Amino acid sequence: MLIAISIIHVVVTIALILIVLLQTGRGSEIGAAFGSGSSQTLFGSSGSSGFMTKLTTGAVIVFMITSLLLAYLYSNREYVVKTIPTSGTSAPVKGEEKAPIPGK
Repeated sequence: MLIAISIIHVVVTIALILIVLLQTGRGSEIGAAFGSGSSQTLFGSSGSSGFMTKLTTGAVIVFMITSLLLAYLYSNREYVVKTIPTSGTSAPVKGEEKAPIPGK
């Protein structure tokens, strides 16, 4: 389950980056109001950007849900990576006897 959510998260992240880069900037419409060209809207209806706005909103919602799920699952003890202590000495295994040292 953790791997599936991680894959969805990465795919949505890449999609979100591409969606944002495909959108036109709002600054180009504002510049037309001050005589630099003609524009169809000024802080008005968005025209064709409605679909991109809805797509961005959907991607952001999925991104936030997967982020919260991943944070919850990684904080859960079931998915914690267990490390082996790296102390200099090791305890002998029960039933194991030490070999005699030659020459003594």
